[in-house]
Amino acid sequence: MSVEEHKRLKRLTASSINGYEALSVYLKYIEENVISSLEKWTHMENDYVMEALEREYTMLNLGLRALRINIPGFAFHKALKARKVLVAIFQSIVDKRRNERKEKLLPGQKAKDMMDSLIDAEDENERKLGDDEIIDIMLMYLNAGHESSGHITMWATYFLQGHPKIFRKAKEEQEEILRRRPPTQKGLKLEEVRKMEYLSKVIDETMRLITIAVIVFREAKSDVNINGYLIPKGWKALVWFRSIHLDPEIYPNPKEFNPDRWNEVHKAGEFLPFGVGTRLCPGNDLAKLEISVFLHHFLLNYEMEQLNPKSPVRFLPHTRPMDNCLARIKKSSVV
Repeated sequence: MSVEEHKRLKRLTASSINGYEALSVYLKYIEENVISSLEKWTHMENDYVMEALEREYTMLNLGLRALRINIPGFAFHKALKARKVLVAIFQSIVDKRRNERKEKLLPGQKAKDMMDSLIDAEDENERKLGDDEIIDIMLMYLNAGHESSGHITMWATYFLQGHPKIFRKAKEEQEEILRRRPPTQKGLKLEEVRKMEYLSKVIDETMRLITIAVIVFREAKSDVNINGYLIPKGWKALVWFRSIHLDPEIYPNPKEFNPDRWNEVHKAGEFLPFGVGTRLCPGNDLAKLEISVFLHHFLLNYEMEQLNPKSPVRFLPHTRPMDNCLARIKKSSVV
């Protein structure tokens, strides 16, 4: 993809997942799914459709990091097959939505979700996105959310459960939000999420310790001298984000889970959980919203019991327990 095409797609898609209006729309759906999922997990129920998508996405991700050997049995070949399945699923969804819009969407009526926003999006030349572009974007966003939001949510839950004092402090903040809520209000409001100051520190500390965006590449546009090392013009440079997030000169006791370290403001470039520059993750606000909503309901009503608390941890491509954090979710109280 060319630089100009990347900029065009970023302009067209950013509004579908950023800003007060877009996040307010997603908040309702996120909260409904969180409440439903937590309730199912306490009864060990499964969502077979989501499990099927999870399998295909897992296969796709394994192939993205494998050698490009398109022979049956190899990860890359399996990833291509998984992508075909996912494209077919999303094509049927796009077709269904376009037909629904022909029948129901009135002139001037606002888009209700990401799919509508992508169908409506136009560039400066009034050129709309085609089905292939919409499907690619949906695959990319859902895959990015599966990798980032899911991992950070799991680890934040893990750290909270393992640090009772931090758990209590975060829970007290959520209880205070409920106490201040008007009796007629049902569900979270975006303003309430933005008042979760301590929970935000918990999430930031989790993203520091469990870095999802591992690396970023850059090309030197001119000769650059860094601490006596010359990077010649045209050379590629790699930034290893974990080396920044675990630097003891920036974060004292870097392997300690300590949300209070975020009471201090950090300099630019010291915290890069979503990448940096033109490749900055466009869904960073949406990801943090999803994590916040999940933790809000988890802290109020649930607790987690790991089935294999001593499971070894692997660190590449992403930090995760070898058993994928097998756990039992239990109700703790009713608020």
